[in-house]
Amino acid sequence: MYDPIVRRLLLATLLLWIAPIPAIHGQGSFVSPLSIEQMRNKQVVVETTEGTFVIDLLPDAAPNHVGLIMGQIAEGGFDGTSFHGMVTRGIVQGGDPFSKDPERGDEYGRGGLGLVAAEPSGERHTAGTVSAVGVPGDPNSDGTQFLITVVAQPGLDGHHTIWGRVAEGLPVVTRISETPVDADGKAMERVEIVAATIRDWAPPPPPPFTTETVDELAAYRAVLDTDAGPITIELLADRAPEHARNFLRLADAGVYDGMAFHRVAPGFVVQTGFIPSRETPLTEEQRALVGTLAPEFSDTPHVKGIVSMARGEEEGSASTSFFIVIGDATELDGVYTVFGRVTAGMEAVDQIAAAPTDGETPTTRIPLHGVRLERDQARD
Repeated sequence: MYDPIVRRLLLATLLLWIAPIPAIHGQGSFVSPLSIEQMRNKQVVVETTEGTFVIDLLPDAAPNHVGLIMGQIAEGGFDGTSFHGMVTRGIVQGGDPFSKDPERGDEYGRGGLGLVAAEPSGERHTAGTVSAVGVPGDPNSDGTQFLITVVAQPGLDGHHTIWGRVAEGLPVVTRISETPVDADGKAMERVEIVAATIRDWAPPPPPPFTTETVDELAAYRAVLDTDAGPITIELLADRAPEHARNFLRLADAGVYDGMAFHRVAPGFVVQTGFIPSRETPLTEEQRALVGTLAPEFSDTPHVKGIVSMARGEEEGSASTSFFIVIGDATELDGVYTVFGRVTAGMEAVDQIAAAPTDGETPTTRIPLHGVRLERDQARD
């Protein structure tokens, strides 16, 4: 049986397949003209109107399917097609050549079938798996149509030939899966493949601010955009390089945009960076950057203007939340990781610190509109 999460989509496509298959479909006789060795270590770069993702091809598992896909890509066969079916955060379906024409919506799901025979393997439908679509019960009906699983779908194992896995950009596929659909699970908006290309395998690029030296990290400053005015923070990367790296990465990705100062402790600290204070949820890409940090304690005292990471009871639980000290707080020394200090805009910090509170919670929202990164060219 199929997993419940994909049942609606599969029933919708089955209804389409009940109609006679157009004459364009063959009898699953395609045999790859390329050897397995020629197809190994290849990736498909899929540029879509929602972003780009990369698929690792699996020629050892499905050589004829991979050969067919590579041939279609060489001919531009996927360019301009749209993802025509999806289940939110479950699965997406694309690759139908008919979907190049917006006027043929009633036929989506029927095109590109009957080209290649099924190639069973021991591969499993884990998150990001790409597998072929065919007519149920007909092992010679696979073709250019494919499914991508957003989450693991073990109920599909043994029913679809697996020919690839998403190596980069699964959050993009997740966004595509969130496209509105009608009662039959067919997309109500077009999400197109702008271009699909083949490249030699390449490792995923490292996250931003992974390779910079301590001096290069220290060349950045962060400007907090608040209603009280800008607050400029100098990064003390020599004392907490991984905290500085993490802060820059989160700021660059917009994680702090739309947050609020959720804590004001008069004479002590003002605090922000708490994810639930965001006006909008994090994107999949932003969520992927959020983690915890090992402590990097130093002998830097917590005096007015010092910026330090908040954490829970565990020393290694710091993540996104940080605070600015507004009065000497020696009890925090060696207990919380200092990674910056305010060099301009302390008057804005003082204004935030003077906000009315209920306990330590501001009675009105104090927005952090965003964090802008600037680089001191003189330090390069």
